[in-house]
Amino acid sequence: MQFLTKTIGLFFLVIVMAMGANAQNQEQLQGAFRESYQAEFKGDWDKAIAPIRKIYKEDNYELNLRLGWLTYSQRKYDQAMEYYQKAANQKKYSVEARSGFATAATAAKQYDKAYIKYEEILKIDPYNSVANYLVGVHYYYVKKYDTAAKYFELVVNMYPFDYDANHMLAWSYFYLGKIDQAKILFQKALLNRPDDASAKDGLTKCK
Repeated sequence: MQFLTKTIGLFFLVIVMAMGANAQNQEQLQGAFRESYQAEFKGDWDKAIAPIRKIYKEDNYELNLRLGWLTYSQRKYDQAMEYYQKAANQKKYSVEARSGFATAATAAKQYDKAYIKYEEILKIDPYNSVANYLVGVHYYYVKKYDTAAKYFELVVNMYPFDYDANHMLAWSYFYLGKIDQAKILFQKALLNRPDDASAKDGLTKCK
């Protein structure tokens, strides 16, 4: 009985110590993020990064995501992609980490990498409007207009007055020979942006 009492006491002591360590770690994290945000607000990226790097752990999702954003803001796009990928590895359903990676890849003009990430996003969130639109743009520029149109159609169905989706779907239809449908979409795009040169040009070509 005495042995059992000691064992239980030791067990609770371990739990209390673990709780204390977790509380200390949480306070450290909050302090680092607070310091980082304050420096970011002042536009000092190096000082914004410093407190995060000081406590950095490769398996921490939030730290990787934060460093992804900060290095992207410094235009260090390759570093940003590395951090965002580490974050995505930690949370396999994370759309935000993949979006961050794709944004950095696009800024670095590494469009194939961005496209892959948007495809990953669509496997997680099939109705993600940004990913659908940008995957559609990818297919449009490789002249696969029928495939591009499917992605743009989905966005137009969700956002019927969105300029970008209507405009790109109109051009896709135009190159597919669906002139009447393209004309309607160019007209809708011009309701959103009355002086848009591309939509005006498309409408002229439909006449």
